[in-house]
This record gives sequence, C-alpha cells and structure tokens, in this order.
Amino acid sequence: MGLLVNGEWKDQWYDTSESGGRFVRSTAKFRDWITFDGSDPQHGIEGAKGYPAAKDRYHLYVSYACPWAHRALILRALKGLDDMIDVSVVHPDMLKDGWTFADDRPGATGDTLFGLPFLRDIYIKAKPDVSGRVTVPVLWDKETESIVSNESSEIIRMFNSAFDGLGAKEGDYWPEALREEIEEVNARVYEDVNNGVYKAGFATSQHAYDEAVEALFEAMTWLETRLEGRDWLVGDAMTEADIRLFTTMVRFDSVYHGHFKCNRRKLTEMPNLWLHTRRIFNMDAVRPTVRLDHIVRHYHYSHETINPYRIVPIGPDIDWSLPDHERSEAA
Repeated sequence: MGLLVNGEWKDQWYDTSESGGRFVRSTAKFRDWITFDGSDPQHGIEGAKGYPAAKDRYHLYVSYACPWAHRALILRALKGLDDMIDVSVVHPDMLKDGWTFADDRPGATGDTLFGLPFLRDIYIKAKPDVSGRVTVPVLWDKETESIVSNESSEIIRMFNSAFDGLGAKEGDYWPEALREEIEEVNARVYEDVNNGVYKAGFATSQHAYDEAVEALFEAMTWLETRLEGRDWLVGDAMTEADIRLFTTMVRFDSVYHGHFKCNRRKLTEMPNLWLHTRRIFNMDAVRPTVRLDHIVRHYHYSHETINPYRIVPIGPDIDWSLPDHERSEAA
C-alpha cells in the first residue's frame, strides 16, 4: 500500500512510530455533496460544493473487501440506485501499487469509465497534485470529471435522500427524529468497533493492541446488551447505525477474529449481535453486496506486515441462515 504526495505515488506503509504503536486513520480529502438540486451542501465540511442529483451522472468506485465502501454499496442497493449510479470494483489484492483495476478475479470489473490501471489514477485525474491515501469508496462526477467525495459516511447520506425525487426507493435510514441518537451510537461504533478492529490489527506495540482490543470488546458487549429484546440499534426500523455496524460484523469471524487478533469472542458467540448481523445479511438488497471471497482474500493476501507469507486461511464454515421465525421478516 502507498500514498500520493503531490500527485506522485510513494510505496510506503503507515508509520506508527510517533503514535505509541497506534494506528491512526487518515482524513478524507474530497468532501463535496450531492443534493437534489445542487444547492445547500448541508452536512459537508465548510466550503463544500453542491452537486445536483442526476441519473447516469455519477460513478461509484468500490472494493467488495472494504467495509467503508460496503456501506455505500448497501445504501445504493437499498435505495434502488443501481440504474442511476454505475459501479467499478477494484481487485481484492492491494499490494505495492495500492488498489488496482486488474480484472482477473470474479467480481473485479476493471475501471469501466476510463480503463485506467490503478485507483490512484482516478485521484490524479481529479486533482493532479493530490496528496494522501488512496481509499475507497470514491464517488465520481462524469460531467466535471472530478471526485465528489471519498468519505463513506457522507456518501451514504447522499444516497439516502438526494435521489428521492428521481425515483429512488422509499426508505429513510437517517430519519430526522432519530438523528441525535443515531449519531451517539455511530460515534462509539466507529471509534471502538469499525476503526477499533483496525487499531487492534495494525497495532505495533502491546499497549496499543491491549488498549484497542479492550475497547472493542467493551463496545461489543454494550451492543449485545443494547440489542436485547429489540431488532435494531435505534428506533423500530433499520437505520444507518445498523448498516455501519453490519459491515464490520459481517467480516468479524472470517477476518478480524484471527487476522486482526480480535479473538476474545466470536460474533457467533454473541447471540443478539449475531442475529442482528444475519437479519441484515439476508435482506434481498444486501446479500449480493457481501463478497466473502474478496473480503477473506484481501485482508490476508494484502497485509504483508501481518501475514508475510500471504497464506489465505480456509476460514470458519458460517451458517448465515436465519431462524425460521425470522425468515419472513427479511426483505
């Protein structure tokens, strides 16, 4: 993995020497917004530009392996945006050239817009002197030939509402009445769970690992308790809080439990969280977005510092089916 420095690719991994061995995630560089009419960027950062919603104007670059990109794929599917926003899928292997558009594995599409070899080329096309990590998802504007956003938490909110006037499916996964509570749940889930598994897995000191993994399992215990007697984390229907948790949980036993040493407990040993994950997994819109072949391959093959021989393990045999009484409720 590497990063761009003034538009030039540097083959280097993150440096934890000044953070006590702690993994520190970089900040997204592109933070503009799609709104229905292109006005009022709403929840973006100061100075963000507004882009109007339009069919076939935007393109989404994703990895099936990446939990952050997975959020965007799920919202795109739930809102029925498949025929409005097309997609390119990178290769699961992320080595010295970062995310590539090689298409020699099932599910990897190549760059269907420009035929470029690497995702970094999309960043450079948008901003020739760009600096920073090359990450997915990337939401591209075909009209201006630039990146609208590479911040997944904001892309899913664009997908949630910006295209409603163009025929998107019904469903509000960030309802106004529940936003404060959703934000509270999101904050802890992001810090201790979504990012927590990475802080444990990429720690380069015992103290940093212990700190991260303790916070992770405290948060998972909190979530297990919160889900007692209820189907969803906030309110009585699925919200973005559930989706943001799901993309980590669906990877947990196959990857994070072993590869990232998050092995105090398996997800399958936490009945409420396990049922919550299967409930979302079995939704018709969500199931096709889960590619465990890409997930397992990416993490184990790409992280040479953790798995230097790049041996891809056989993994657990997981039964994702729902109990009989739950099956009729999956939609």
